[in-house]
Amino acid sequence: MTALGSAILALAWLAAVFVPLEWAYPARALQARLRPGLATDLAFFAGQQLVFGGLVVWVFSLGIALAPTLESLVPLRAAFGRQPVLLQALEAVLLGDLAMYWGHRWQHHSSFLWRFHAVHHSAEQLDFLAAHREHPVDGLYTQLFMNAPALVLGFSPEGMLGLVAFRGLWATFVHANVRVPMGPLAHVLGSPQFHHLHHVCEREVGNYANLAPWLDHLFGTHKSGEGLERALETGALALGLDEPAPRTYLGLLLHPFRRRR
Repeated sequence: MTALGSAILALAWLAAVFVPLEWAYPARALQARLRPGLATDLAFFAGQQLVFGGLVVWVFSLGIALAPTLESLVPLRAAFGRQPVLLQALEAVLLGDLAMYWGHRWQHHSSFLWRFHAVHHSAEQLDFLAAHREHPVDGLYTQLFMNAPALVLGFSPEGMLGLVAFRGLWATFVHANVRVPMGPLAHVLGSPQFHHLHHVCEREVGNYANLAPWLDHLFGTHKSGEGLERALETGALALGLDEPAPRTYLGLLLHPFRRRR
C-alpha cells in the first residue's frame, strides 16, 4: 500500500471511531462539525502521515540501532531485560510519562520551545483531528521525551511501536470533542475534560500530563472543576492562544522561525 493509501486508511479509521463518539457525547454541543481550522488540521494530519512521521521513525530506528552500545553505560539494562514483559512495559510507560510531564512543562516555560509548541495550542476548537496540529520539531521533541526511557533501558522495538501507537490513540481521544464519565480512571489515564482545560488561552495553565494526571496532582499543577468545564462547554472560556498566530498550514510551519518583537 502506498503512503497516501495508508494515510487515507488511518484517517478513515480514526473518523469511524471518533466521529460517532463526538456526535453522541459532545463536550461542546454547539461546536460546528465543519468547524473553522478543519482544513488546516487535515493538512497537519497529512503532513504527519506522508512526511514527518517518517522522520520520527528514522530517528528512532537510529536510536534502536545504537541502543546496544549503552549496555556498559546503563547497568540497569540487563536487570530490566530479565523482568517479565508486562512489568517492562509498565515501567517504560511510567518513566516515559514522568519524562514527558517535565518535557511538556518546559515547553510552556521556555520561550524557544514555546515557539514550536504554540502551534499545537493555536487550535481554537478541539476535536480528534485537532490532536494532529503539531509542528514537526515539536512532535519529534515529544516523541523523544516519551520514548527515551524505553529506548535507553532496552525495551523491545516491537514494544516501543506498541507504546507509540497507544499513546497516539490516547492523545487523539483526550483532544476529541467528547465528554464521557470516566470516574477515578480519568486521574490515572487522563481525559478530554482535563486536557481541554490545558488548551485555554493561558500559557502556563497546568494539566501537563497527557496520559498521567496523577503527576499533575503530585507536582501541584492539576486543574479541574465543574465550573471550569462548564465554561469550556458554553464557550465562556476560550481555547487557543493569547497571541497572534497564522491560520494556514504553511504559515504555522514557518511561524516559530519568524522574528519576534
